[in-house]
Amino acid sequence: MMNPGLVVKLRPTGPWRIGPDSGARNQVDVIYHSDSLYSAVTSALGRLGALDEWLDATARNGSPAVCFSSCFPFVEEMNFVIPPRTLWPPSSPALLAARVRWKSARFVPLAMVQTLVSGQTLDENRWAVDGPSGCLVLAGVPGPFRTGLRFNGAVDRLTGAVERHSTACLEFRPGAGLWAVVSFADEAAHARWLGPVKTALRLLADSGFGGERSRGWGRAEAPQFIEGALPDIILGTLPIEEPPTGEQSNPEPVREAAGVQPQWLLSLFTPAAGDAVDWERGSYTVVERGGRVESPSRSGELKKQVQMVAEGSVLYAAAGLRGSAPDVAPEGFAHPVFRAGFALSIPLPEVS
Repeated sequence: MMNPGLVVKLRPTGPWRIGPDSGARNQVDVIYHSDSLYSAVTSALGRLGALDEWLDATARNGSPAVCFSSCFPFVEEMNFVIPPRTLWPPSSPALLAARVRWKSARFVPLAMVQTLVSGQTLDENRWAVDGPSGCLVLAGVPGPFRTGLRFNGAVDRLTGAVERHSTACLEFRPGAGLWAVVSFADEAAHARWLGPVKTALRLLADSGFGGERSRGWGRAEAPQFIEGALPDIILGTLPIEEPPTGEQSNPEPVREAAGVQPQWLLSLFTPAAGDAVDWERGSYTVVERGGRVESPSRSGELKKQVQMVAEGSVLYAAAGLRGSAPDVAPEGFAHPVFRAGFALSIPLPEVS
């Protein structure tokens, strides 16, 4: 099944603050997760007067019209992603003995996933792990970002005493940024929500994503939009690594197979009651998500904690994955607070 899709590329104009699950100000997350992206778009659509219709089409709907991947780094034309856990790190004896510490790479080039899916061998001489970003990059090329600390001083207006404190952030190199995928359930959802989603993302690029927005952090240039169809926009049209001389490449795009098949998650995922996942197969990990409420009604209270399946996990499901958006509002809160766990997944072929 092919769904309308949209690739979004954000090129930061300054530091970005993505708060870690621990809440520590001297630490920063390197993934802007799908639930945070959904929340930001929802807030922007609320300012644009479309909140109720948007919630009816997504969080309140058992079959969401729109879902988002998490945001992953890119540099120039090379998009990085968390690779499928069933394929990474490479397990061939030759690569296990290679000089590249494959396991240390948190992000790999998207084209490399196609290489792995097609069963080709990686050339260790071409690649190196960039320590600060955790990206597998071409040897000798720096990664797309670094983490940094920005220092400030809080001044007591009565005594003049100064308390120094620091905040961690991401600092992107020129030509680098974050990219994400938007999936529309069908052509009707695409026709209704493509324009509003683009408008919301443009508003967020001006006003900021993540933390410390009052300081001008989290802003980006005008977003770049690339329309296509899923899953081919991710795996079907990618250039793949040239095989060694004498070997044949497989340029065919990845297609969905019938029956139960592996689904590679590009988003966080909270299973819905109807998601028929075979939890005995595949490979997955979970993360605990929390945070604080940001609402015109009341802000600062802790959201309920929820366990979510992480990006890069590979789950086996008979009819794809849907996901859900549980209400994580504190007890007695004025309105629901939805934690978007809708699945944006890419079907993978079985790899022997």
